Amino acid sequence: MKAKITIKDIAKELGVSSSTVSRALKNSPEISEETRKKVKAFADLYHYKPNMLAQKLRNNKTMVIGVIIPEIVHHFFSRVISGIEKIANGRDYNVMICLSNESYEKEKLNIQMMANGSVDGLLVSIAKETLEKGDFEHFNELKDYNIPLVLFDRISDKIDCDKVIVDDIGGGYKATKHLLNVGCKKIAILSTPDHVNVGALRTIGYKRALEEKGIAIDENLIFKVNDNSSITKQISTFMHNSNLSYDGIVAVNEIYAANVIKIAKEKDLQIPNELCVVGFTDGLISSFSTPSLSTIDQHGITIGEHAAELLLDRIQNKTANKEYQRKVISTDLIVRKSSEKNTVL
Repeated sequence: MKAKITIKDIAKELGVSSSTVSRALKNSPEISEETRKKVKAFADLYHYKPNMLAQKLRNNKTMVIGVIIPEIVHHFFSRVISGIEKIANGRDYNVMICLSNESYEKEKLNIQMMANGSVDGLLVSIAKETLEKGDFEHFNELKDYNIPLVLFDRISDKIDCDKVIVDDIGGGYKATKHLLNVGCKKIAILSTPDHVNVGALRTIGYKRALEEKGIAIDENLIFKVNDNSSITKQISTFMHNSNLSYDGIVAVNEIYAANVIKIAKEKDLQIPNELCVVGFTDGLISSFSTPSLSTIDQHGITIGEHAAELLLDRIQNKTANKEYQRKVISTDLIVRKSSEKNTVL
C-alpha cells in the first residue's frame, strides 16, 4: 500500500512552508492565487486527504454536528438535512442524524447521547410531544456543557439560542390570499393543535388574509388535526360534515393536502372548479398528485444552510459573544392544477 502524502510532502516538493500549504488548501486569501492553484493541483494529483483524526486531536473537537428531527419521511426535513450537510461538509464537518419520532423522551435521550462528547453542537426541530408538554429543561442543560444549540422550524421562545424559522404567518397569508384571488368565498384551513407553533402561525396568516378582505372568521372552518389518531378519518369527517360549506382549503402540510384531494374525489368534487386546495412543502407528493398540488415552498435547503452556518460560527468561536440571532426565511407560492383558476382582480 502506498504511503499517504502529507502536507510536509507537498511543502517539500513545491519548496514552500507547511503552513503555506495548509492555508492554501483552506483557500486562504493570504496566499497568492498562483500558489493556491499549484498546491491544490499537486494535492489532487496525489490524492491528498487531510488527517481528520489529527485535526480533531489538535482542535479538541469531534468535527461532528448533531441533528435531531421529528421524522425522516417528511420532504421538508430531508431538504433541511441537504442544506445542513452542504455547509457542514464544506467546513470539514460530518453530520450525525437522530430521530425523535415526535417523542419527548426520545428527544431527551438523543440529546443526552449527543451531549456526551459525540458532537460539537446541535441542530434541533422540536418534537410535537415536547411542545405540548412545554418542558424544555433538556435543551437548557446544554449550556452547562457549553454545547451550542440552534433550533429550526419548530422552536420555543423559552429556549435561549439561535433560531431559524419559516415565515409561517406570511405563508398562511399567501396561501389564503391566493384562494381569495381565484374567487374562493368560503375558505377552510386544516391546521395543527395550537402547541405546534408552525400550524398556529399559519392560521394567523390565514385569518389576516380573510380580515383584510373583510370576511368574518368562521371558527367552524378552522379544523385542527391531531396526529395521534387517523389523519384521514379526521379530515374525512370534517369534509363530510353537511353543516359546513367551503370552496377552498388551506392545508398546513403536504399530507393533509393530499388527503383533501383523495377525499374530494370520493365526494365527486371537481378540483379546482368546485374546490381549490393549497398545501405546504413542495415535495414529490405535491408534484405527482392528481391534480398536482399548489403549495407554499418553505425553502428547506436554505433553512438548513442558515442553521448550519449559525451553529458552526458558534462552534468555531466566530460569534461566541454575539447575541442570539433569529433568522426568518420567506416562503413562495407555487401554483399548480389544484387551484389554477382565473385570478379575480
